Amino acid sequence: MDTEEAAATRHTCLKLEISAPANEPIFVKGTWFESRFDLAITDGLHSWVCLAREEDVRDRAAQWDQPVSEYIQLAEKHLGFQIPGSVYRFDDAGDGCKRLSWSFEKEGMTLQWRWKCQPSPDSKKTTAGILDFLMDANIRLSEEVVRKTRSFERVKGEAEKCLAQSEKYCSEKLEFESDIYAKFLAVLNSKKRKIRELRDQLSKKEISKKQPAQEVEEDEEDSEEEEEEKGESTDRTESFDEGSDGEGKEAQEKATATSKDVTWSTSRRGRGIGTRRRGTR
Repeated sequence: MDTEEAAATRHTCLKLEISAPANEPIFVKGTWFESRFDLAITDGLHSWVCLAREEDVRDRAAQWDQPVSEYIQLAEKHLGFQIPGSVYRFDDAGDGCKRLSWSFEKEGMTLQWRWKCQPSPDSKKTTAGILDFLMDANIRLSEEVVRKTRSFERVKGEAEKCLAQSEKYCSEKLEFESDIYAKFLAVLNSKKRKIRELRDQLSKKEISKKQPAQEVEEDEEDSEEEEEEKGESTDRTESFDEGSDGEGKEAQEKATATSKDVTWSTSRRGRGIGTRRRGTR
């Protein structure tokens, strides 16, 4: 049972600034258990102790409608660290006793807890215990500071190495990018030039293919025009033949009529002449 209690024991030590009446700091060492706590207080000349038994803690917690664990936790919070806004007092309580009190806010109300402290039966031992605790805590903090400092220096060295390595990688990256971009640009220009050559060749081939096709189309158009012209000339020849045949017939008829008229007129003329001759005679 003692082992379990020792494992659950917590210690705090606070240099507490007292607002009244002496306005001098005091040192409060607290030992916190599951359901009780012990306080050792000194101002450098005198010392006091407060042994809060389980029954006392339970009664105080019941007065404030709190569980014992919550009461212990709240008392440790205010005596482990000086809470801003909380009023701390260390007043005389008669017969060499002192009353330690502190205030806090809860649900909009200002509450105050007070515990009576008895003069220490062995003031030197109590003061020495507080000083030993402070010295041990200082040693632990110093060792912690040394470890943290070494860790910081190690991390700082690693960070510097990482920074140097990062700068090196950055410069190498820039060099690599410039080289690869130059090579890529050369390849890209070569590809563009090749594409232009292929495009020119393709356009020339398309032009050469289009020329025979155009010539064939022109030949076909010329042949069609010649055929149309031949057809038109044939039609004209036929119409001319037909017309010449008609005109020949008309000419023959006119020639026949003319020959008849000439024959008739000649005969008449001959008759007239003979008559005239006969009359003369």
